[in-house]
Amino acid sequence: MTDTSFVPQLDARQRAMLAEMGVRVWAPKPPPAVTAEPPAVAPPVAAAPATPPPSAPAAAPIAAPAASRAPATPAARPVPAPAAAPSAAATAAAPLGLRPVGIDTMDWPALQAAVAGCEACSLCRSRKNTVFGVGDTQADWMVIGEAPGENEDLQGEPFVGAAGQLLDNMLRAVGRSRSGSGEQGAYIANVLKCRPPANRNPQPQEVAQCEPYLARQVALVQPKVIIAMGRFAVQSLLQTSEPIGRLRGQVHRYQGVPVIVTYHPAYLLRTPGDKGKAWADLCLAMETVAAE
Repeated sequence: MTDTSFVPQLDARQRAMLAEMGVRVWAPKPPPAVTAEPPAVAPPVAAAPATPPPSAPAAAPIAAPAASRAPATPAARPVPAPAAAPSAAATAAAPLGLRPVGIDTMDWPALQAAVAGCEACSLCRSRKNTVFGVGDTQADWMVIGEAPGENEDLQGEPFVGAAGQLLDNMLRAVGRSRSGSGEQGAYIANVLKCRPPANRNPQPQEVAQCEPYLARQVALVQPKVIIAMGRFAVQSLLQTSEPIGRLRGQVHRYQGVPVIVTYHPAYLLRTPGDKGKAWADLCLAMETVAAE
């Protein structure tokens, strides 16, 4: 019998007719995986199921050729990030130190070292330099200002810049200078030893922390007169809230030392009309020293 099983495209009637005619129809056997059943016809799109079939799993990444892959070095492994610098908030929250003890018995070197390392208030976090003082440490005149400004903070010396030049001129007018000594000298300091940020006004707690340093400076200098320049210097030394205008023209006392109240040179630069009043205050200081 003629084998016609390899012609799946012919139906049974066609195969029977060919067999009767003695015609052998040959066709190659399909691969073993393919069955003799007719292939399924894909359904029309409209008949597709509402839920799409699950997508095939993502293929695994193909490894790069050995020549193009980076060598297995420590750089290929995660490298710990360097420790970040403390943030401004963390720095501001850091605890402050304590003011040194025994300030009232310190000599000049010890007192200056204590001021340089002081961390008793938050001004230590923003300062560039502490501003201790300058001049003859045994002068008859002691000038006390308010707080360091930007130039003072940079140079570590009180009364520099335009206000410092005006103060030098004022001292020169009465025969004194910051570089002189004795009756020709003057010692210059500030109530605060650190600059307040953005030159803001000193705060009461900051003045309180610095007051012992200033008191010791006065005790070491032992001046014959103190010239208090500016509102905060006057209020700190005299423990008063009275304005300068009401305190001028009088002789006050701090630790037994006569105090003459006058305007700060920075104020006089803004209000030159009051320079005559400041000159009168300097004349009162000279009279006070002469009477001592």
